[in-house]
Amino acid sequence: MSYEPDRAEGSDDLPEELARILRELTGGADLPPQMVEQLKAMGLADADPAVVSAMAQQVKAMFAPGPVTKGVDVASATDVARQIVAGKGGDAAMGSSEHALAEQATRIAGLWLDQATSLEAPSLTGAALSRAEWVEATLPTWADLVDPVAEGLSAAIRDSIGTQMQRMGDSGADLAALGLPPGMNLDAISNQMAPMVQRMSSSLITAQLAQAVGALAGETVTGTEVGIPIVQGRVALLPANIALFADGLGVDLDEVWLHLALREAARMRLFTAVPWLGPQILATVQEYSRGMAIDTDAIDAAVSQINPSDPEALQEALTGSFFQPQPSAIQQAALTRLETWLALIEGWVDHVAARASADHLPNTAAMAETIRRRRATGGPAEKTFAGLVGLELRPRRLRDAANLWAALEDAHGASARDAAWDHPDVAPRAEDLDDPLGYVERFGGESEGTDLDAELDALLRDESGE
Repeated sequence: MSYEPDRAEGSDDLPEELARILRELTGGADLPPQMVEQLKAMGLADADPAVVSAMAQQVKAMFAPGPVTKGVDVASATDVARQIVAGKGGDAAMGSSEHALAEQATRIAGLWLDQATSLEAPSLTGAALSRAEWVEATLPTWADLVDPVAEGLSAAIRDSIGTQMQRMGDSGADLAALGLPPGMNLDAISNQMAPMVQRMSSSLITAQLAQAVGALAGETVTGTEVGIPIVQGRVALLPANIALFADGLGVDLDEVWLHLALREAARMRLFTAVPWLGPQILATVQEYSRGMAIDTDAIDAAVSQINPSDPEALQEALTGSFFQPQPSAIQQAALTRLETWLALIEGWVDHVAARASADHLPNTAAMAETIRRRRATGGPAEKTFAGLVGLELRPRRLRDAANLWAALEDAHGASARDAAWDHPDVAPRAEDLDDPLGYVERFGGESEGTDLDAELDALLRDESGE
């Protein structure tokens, strides 16, 4: 007995499931006669149910809305980054000895910092993190920072596909040559592809972010060494990377631990005691990412070479870099602010750590110089991240910032140096790094003016009897 498939009304003897899906691609209208004839000529009118089912599932998979991830898929990126970490020589789990060492180094660093800064963060504790644990702890913040890039890329690809479909329709393109039955509604296909484009854009950015964070995890020695608050509430140290950093320095490993713990503790004190600073930095990075210019010509060229019915070919064609190399004016302004903040943070950390360790660590100056050079040149991991959003997280003017903080302390004392973080309007700006002595003079004048106003107000209150 031969198989008699169910027939759909208005489909001229095509199997019901296949006809229903195809009608969705023609805007819900009955299938054009030429489409039906071509499908019948292909033998689909009397096809085996297994063949029909496979074709239907393929079409559904291509155009099904399904769960759409907008931006970075954090879970997927975390898994891939962990695999990258595991593939680079393994990643040892942290034991009780590593945790005890991190806690001890953080506790000692805290005692030294108490003598060097008035900023306090009593709740900070030390933590030893494996590379994979650092990935898990930081990737959600990284994802927030690059999500605007994913949104811009998705919109650009979607617009390019829509434009390409419109051109095909206007030119009367041979749909059969594109692997599509004649009579299909190209606008409907473009709309149906929107979820797929969203997923594809998310997949592209997710893969690139995972690569960048996985690479960074193999190099960073502390939780926030990059200078932005991607770890919260703890002084995080990565023992495996600290050992690699110490190799060849000619400095006792315990001293390296204490120096790095001191710098990280100082940085975390700053982020904790100055609540506006962390959000300001993160917002600036997001502003830069949001202004990322997409190379629409490159996307159009890639889209024009692909078959709309082949999502795998589309994704492969769009795996290159589609970002304009030159930052826009808005991006340049954000970049200047970000580089200034990073320089001020690392300059303050540099200066305060040197003050705190002067009587305790004999090689602190040599290690500080090594770290300055490390941050100035940037490693492969930072270059990977720069390729993702076009942003290099480097404190380019670290020495200028350290000199500014030293001059401010020499002129007005350590309390005035730390008081410069009280408000973003008071903190130094990019132009102040060009003229640190001018900033020191203005800061002193503003401080004296504030004290005089307070004394005058107190005098007037006494005279009026209040």
